[in-house]
Amino acid sequence: MDSQTELTKITLKDLQPKMQLKGIVRKTELFGAFVDVGAEADGLVHISMLQRGHVNRVEDVVESGQEVEVWVRKVDPATGRLELSMIKPVLLPWKAVKSGMKVKGTVIRIESFGAFVDIGAERPGLVHVSELSDEYVRDPSELVSVDQEIDVTILDVDRKKHQIRLSMKQSEALDTEEEQDEVEEEPVATAMEIALRKALQESDADPAPMDAAPSSTPAKKSSDELEDILSRTLKHRVKS
Repeated sequence: MDSQTELTKITLKDLQPKMQLKGIVRKTELFGAFVDVGAEADGLVHISMLQRGHVNRVEDVVESGQEVEVWVRKVDPATGRLELSMIKPVLLPWKAVKSGMKVKGTVIRIESFGAFVDIGAERPGLVHVSELSDEYVRDPSELVSVDQEIDVTILDVDRKKHQIRLSMKQSEALDTEEEQDEVEEEPVATAMEIALRKALQESDADPAPMDAAPSSTPAKKSSDELEDILSRTLKHRVKS
């Protein structure tokens, strides 16, 4: 029994929203394409569901006889109606999209003012040209390209307008901070610092003899010099 015969056993009751299927385009109309997925009735892929972004003509995306991958949008066994989509279902619903989230996305369109990125939400988010990098960017295509997968941070979500502002700059900054937090531990003392500290300890631990003349200036000067050298050494390490 071939796969097509197996497909014909599918009833509308067997189908559920977001179910992934393969089918054959049987007919195209101005408003969409009818696709045979092996069910009781052909499903309709509305022109708005053919792909992300505006579509002028159905024939620009699909043609009769073409095999396509679709997802079930709505199914009504009582009326025999089946609505399909060629756009992958939303993985990140609006209620789950929050400012500060770090997500992966795919660049789907580049404009002079920035890049649109698909992060799995209902609509793509925009990385404005000013959020592509800390440095000046003249043309977004200098940094990103269509179909490129990038890491972004969600800056802001306008749920009423269904708009998402993204940043590559924020994502890079957070990565750098995390790396610095992991690396910033107390530095290991160098041989020179160990020697200086030991000399200071010996200088403080060895008091002048009781019968010695009360001229402690040289010893104090030597101790002050050692402290000054150690202080300058540590400051130099912090700057570097």
